[in-house]
Amino acid sequence: MGKGKAYNTPEKVGGKGIMKGLLKGLLRLFVAVMLVFMMLPLFMVISDSLMGKQELLETCGAVFSDYGGEARFRVFPMYPTLRAYVRLLLDSPEYFVAFWNSVFQTCGVVAGQLLVSVPAAWAFARFRFPGRRLLWILYLLLMLLPFQVTMVSGYLVLNTAGLMDTRAAVILPGIFSTLPVFILQKTFAGLPAEVVEAAKLDGAGNFRIFLHIGIPMGFTGIFSIVILSFLEYWNAIEQPMTYLKTEALWPLSLYLPRMVSEEIMTAFAASVVTLLPALFLFFSGQENLEQGIMLSGMDAPDVK
Repeated sequence: MGKGKAYNTPEKVGGKGIMKGLLKGLLRLFVAVMLVFMMLPLFMVISDSLMGKQELLETCGAVFSDYGGEARFRVFPMYPTLRAYVRLLLDSPEYFVAFWNSVFQTCGVVAGQLLVSVPAAWAFARFRFPGRRLLWILYLLLMLLPFQVTMVSGYLVLNTAGLMDTRAAVILPGIFSTLPVFILQKTFAGLPAEVVEAAKLDGAGNFRIFLHIGIPMGFTGIFSIVILSFLEYWNAIEQPMTYLKTEALWPLSLYLPRMVSEEIMTAFAASVVTLLPALFLFFSGQENLEQGIMLSGMDAPDVK
């Protein structure tokens, strides 16, 4: 006789359900713990920004001011005050100079990347031309090189062009970043070919197809590079430190460490205010960022 068919008893089904629920609960607990650890520095900065000078010295003075004793962490300040924010916003003109320097440099890089990267990515994704494969490989190699490798050559080029110690020294190299081209090439290559072919049959030229089909359908990818580029250059340290010598041109990324050494109480408030533009842009475009990264990771025709 053949072997009887095995059936899951209620006890087995219940046991599997309990194990599955237990594993799901442990996973959620692990994610919650990791989230707490990731958010802890932000909570610390916000809490410290609401402390008075004496309380701040008692908690962080051993780290920043050689105050003595040991550094401590307080979730909530004992005597909360907004004095640091008042001083920062009403009596710190140097901070606003650095803030607008960051705005000009970051927005200049992002705007330039949109003008350069979007057409370049469309060309890589939709056109065939001699040397296309070699040029794409060079793009990928440049994307893999860290700033430290290209720092000397970039310094020599900018110095020869007379652009050292100007905002253009930070903006121009950032405009020709290769990462936005890589992300958008994958996005544009994944667009339905039928839509492009239908537009060609209707008599639309290449520029019109790019303007009315490529940009709208690739908006999520374009918006994702806006967010990523803004976050990168808003917090950039190495490029301004290398190419800018005049303190009046320093962005916030260079000015904040100086505030820590001069006035620690205002420095924490400045850190919180500096985070606001990046947080606002990230949360306002989080869905587009996720979709753009997802589309750039989808299988698309390789550059050949």
